[in-house]
Amino acid sequence: MGSFFLCLKRIIAQCTEVNFVTDEKKVGGKLTAEQLELGLDFLEKRSVVERNAQPKQKKPKAAVKDVAARLLQKALPKQPDVPATQAPEQPQQVKQPEKQAQRRKKNSTAGVSAANKAEPANKPAANAALQQKKKSAKPQQPSAGKQPERQAEKNQQPEKKPEAPKQNRRGAKPAQAKAPVQETAIQAPAPGGKKGKKGQKGAKEQRKPPVRIIPLGGMLEVGKNMTAYECQGDMFLVDCGMTFPDEQMLGVDLVLPDFSYIAKNRDRLRGVVITHGHEDHIGALPYFLKEYNVPVYATKLTIGLIENKLREHGLYGKVKLVQIAPRETIKLGCMEVEFIRVNHSIPDAVALAIHTPAGVIIQTGDFKIDYTPIIGDIIDLARFGELGSHGVLALLSDSTNAERPGFTPTERTVGESFDKLFKQAAEKRIIVATFSSNVHRIQLICEAAAKHGRKVAVSGRSMVNVVATAIELGYLTPPKDVMIDIDDLNRYRPDQVVIITTGSQGEPMSALSRMSTNDHRKVSVSPGDFIIISATPIPGNEKTVGRVVNELMRLGADVIYERMYEVHVSGHACQEELKIMLALTRPKFFFPVHGEFKHLKRHASLALAMGMDSDHVFIGENGKVFELDGVSVKSDETVPSGRVLVDGLGVGDVGSIVLRDRKHLGQDGLIVVVTTIDQRTGEIISGPDIVSRGFVYVREAEDMLSEAKNIARQALEECRRNNVHEWGTLKNQVRDALSSYFYSRTKRSPMILPVIQEI
Repeated sequence: MGSFFLCLKRIIAQCTEVNFVTDEKKVGGKLTAEQLELGLDFLEKRSVVERNAQPKQKKPKAAVKDVAARLLQKALPKQPDVPATQAPEQPQQVKQPEKQAQRRKKNSTAGVSAANKAEPANKPAANAALQQKKKSAKPQQPSAGKQPERQAEKNQQPEKKPEAPKQNRRGAKPAQAKAPVQETAIQAPAPGGKKGKKGQKGAKEQRKPPVRIIPLGGMLEVGKNMTAYECQGDMFLVDCGMTFPDEQMLGVDLVLPDFSYIAKNRDRLRGVVITHGHEDHIGALPYFLKEYNVPVYATKLTIGLIENKLREHGLYGKVKLVQIAPRETIKLGCMEVEFIRVNHSIPDAVALAIHTPAGVIIQTGDFKIDYTPIIGDIIDLARFGELGSHGVLALLSDSTNAERPGFTPTERTVGESFDKLFKQAAEKRIIVATFSSNVHRIQLICEAAAKHGRKVAVSGRSMVNVVATAIELGYLTPPKDVMIDIDDLNRYRPDQVVIITTGSQGEPMSALSRMSTNDHRKVSVSPGDFIIISATPIPGNEKTVGRVVNELMRLGADVIYERMYEVHVSGHACQEELKIMLALTRPKFFFPVHGEFKHLKRHASLALAMGMDSDHVFIGENGKVFELDGVSVKSDETVPSGRVLVDGLGVGDVGSIVLRDRKHLGQDGLIVVVTTIDQRTGEIISGPDIVSRGFVYVREAEDMLSEAKNIARQALEECRRNNVHEWGTLKNQVRDALSSYFYSRTKRSPMILPVIQEI
């Protein structure tokens, strides 16, 4: 029996040389004090039992060995798989101290005293090993933070290490109490991850290749919209519109944007993108394309309307027109332009999402939110929201109705009004004036006419062109046999026809204006006419519209306009719709566009009320350059911008000086002074004679004109006495003398043109 105890002690001593890993720490060479004490206590108790047992019972020896083995297995956790490269290294490091400890145990006379001696020696060693393990885990934190972001992500891969649960399943219960030590080691790369997040935030604020937004028209005004976008040597234009002259532009037919900046950068121009087919967005295209032959990108109906204009100017077939549908994208240099469907008073209107290296810029064009449009689908709000969720650098939004609260009514309300008015005018001829491009309205008029048994004729060149194009392309679908030619009006009674005409803005040469002055060749207004002006005057056109209304009423016609009935709804968004657009896109910078200063200012206040920073909202002007780099906006540069006046066939030959002279002539009239002098002596041979136009009636002002002749003669004689023979000086002397005289007599300053001949 004594030999058995010696063998068991040798087994325990050999076990102390085994390397194994627990959940707490790696133990090599020696057992822990707790495990060694447990094994020795078992031997001591078992020896007492064996001394009292009978000598014949030898079978329990094997049982004792099995029990001892099972107890040792419980006390000693199984060693996990260790890589082959590491297995031979660790025993070599601890082999010599383990043999010295074994020799000390063999020389000991009592197992218990040896255990008591080993316990205090092993506890500090175990604690030291644990502290060393913690220290080895902590230094990983700062090292992960110093590495670049991608490398820091690789260093977070220790999360794949956690083998602790597998070791626990193998039965090492004491290691469960120390599990938080392992969690700390796994979470060590977290500070580096935080720095990585800061790095990502810094990357968003990193300056990028700048994009320049340059309004060349449409700012602080309604009309002639044109905006240039530039980035990395590439440029394209959004819209190319015109506007109508105001009362101060005497004799002017159209007003175009100034193209001089485009001329300086024509090599960088990649194309023109059109948002919709209204004149203030496409009216200047023929004049522009005569000088710059670049591709034009637009939707189907817009392309059709542009083709009509190109035919009028002899450019059809000479310009590349590219048809684009909503949700499609075109590439213009380093920028991409995405078309987004919106609602407006003309079908096929789109907004633009411009994808640039600096970020996404949204230009809404003219829009409103109509959930029940007459033609086409509703606005693609989902796409605006999707772009907003990914981040929008800047928003350029329509400001025309920024002063109007609420929502813009749907177009279908006008259809209900037409039905009521057509019943009211059952015995009269109906004339409806509207925008030629408002295909929705034309469709409603045709449907109402068919419902009340009337035929429809159109008047006005632009109206005829738009209706023909819309029917050809399938956007206008009037009921069968409802359309007739205007030359066939005499075949029907007045109460059987409806005339759709242009002139809702009081344009002097429009069809309705000519009707009001009885100057129309095919339509004469009479007391039996019922006239509906289905439009709102554009800001600045109120007086001209009012004048046409007055003239029509003098002719005895009944005139209905917006203030009386709901015969018109706007195609532009009101305040609540503008707020929806801001909320969906969530832009970093905001630029209100398309409106007068009061409209832009009100739209900017809406953005501020929704929480935007005041230094992120910009009200621009034509020619002012906005440069965006993803972080900030620079606006310290201007480029040439202005207006080009079209008078007849002349484009740009009428400028401010000509307009000033026209205004001067229109206000005060003209005086022409004609005289003949001797070339050698400077004496007056004949005259001076005075011709008056628009100043005074000659027969009622003969005394004043005779006195004016004497003053002109005195001025010329004074120049001769002073030996002044230069023509410019002679003319100035005569002009100054007569100007002072006429002003003293009439308080007017007519234009004075001296004409001097020498013989």
